[in-house]
Amino acid sequence: MPLISFIDVRFFPPEETRERLEKRFTRHLRLLRCGRVDAFRSGKQQLPEGDADKLLSVDITHIDRIRVQRRAGRMIERRQAASGLAHLVRADRERLTTLHDGVNLVELTTEHRADEIAAALHEEMPWMGAATEQIWHAMRRSVRDGTAGLRLPPILLDGPPGIGKSYWARRLGELLSVPTTVIEATNENASFGIVGSQKGWSNAAPGRILETILQSRVANPVVVVDEVEKAGTAKSVSGRAFGLTEALLPLLEPLTAQNWSCPYYQVKFDMSWVAWVLTSNDYRSLPEPLLSRCPPIRLRHLTQAELVKFIRREGARRVLRTLGSRLRWKRSPAQAERTKV
Repeated sequence: MPLISFIDVRFFPPEETRERLEKRFTRHLRLLRCGRVDAFRSGKQQLPEGDADKLLSVDITHIDRIRVQRRAGRMIERRQAASGLAHLVRADRERLTTLHDGVNLVELTTEHRADEIAAALHEEMPWMGAATEQIWHAMRRSVRDGTAGLRLPPILLDGPPGIGKSYWARRLGELLSVPTTVIEATNENASFGIVGSQKGWSNAAPGRILETILQSRVANPVVVVDEVEKAGTAKSVSGRAFGLTEALLPLLEPLTAQNWSCPYYQVKFDMSWVAWVLTSNDYRSLPEPLLSRCPPIRLRHLTQAELVKFIRREGARRVLRTLGSRLRWKRSPAQAERTKV
């Protein structure tokens, strides 16, 4: 999987700790005093044996050590200020430092693979055909455009309850082999559960989207917001409103999502690769700005035949999983070894 830069900060070599800088400055001081600073500038790691002994004989006073420590300390402070992470506490800073090498992007290498995924979705849930067709074209377009990874547009699945809208989204994540997180809009504290909240709130924390990416190190997970039209709005003591749909708008627009600022970390992240699947039972109560970014895909009820077929398939799959786990539990080590053979 390709790697992309995910966070808009400047990282410095993590191995260059304060102690390492002090050793480097001390060595440079010794080289200056014995007249061999040219070896330092040329990048030589080893000195001739006689010069090495001479280097060790150079006296470093207590005042010299204090100056070296101060210089190393100033460099660390300036690096932290330049990094864009200086405002964070140490634990948060260290957690974001793990993004130094970037995060992974799941990709589809061929249009044939997109066809296979769409065919599997349609076979399992034919009544979701309108959603499957839209995502199928998006997958093929992503392959043809040659993007660094799979990029899917946000979609809004609108239809009666109980037809499997969120299940369809989870199956899409499974078939794409990407992390999937499902967020019940009715259970979330306005926008905080999804995008996070600023420090100063009693429950301040990063949002579920960012947590998913930090834990999986994958930049294009599937994020499902279930029953988005039922999300409430929280208000601060000053009367400021924090609504879910308003918080989603910059994340659903690729240009603004590329430089999305996390309320908790106060750092910009590239969230433009996230695959959004919103569900609703009645899209008419949603604001127009949201609908313009996610035109609703109208879905129908299941037929009785489709429901029976789906139940039988799911029942068989779950029974097989249960039986398989029981068999693995009951087999002795010798039986398991014979099975491998």
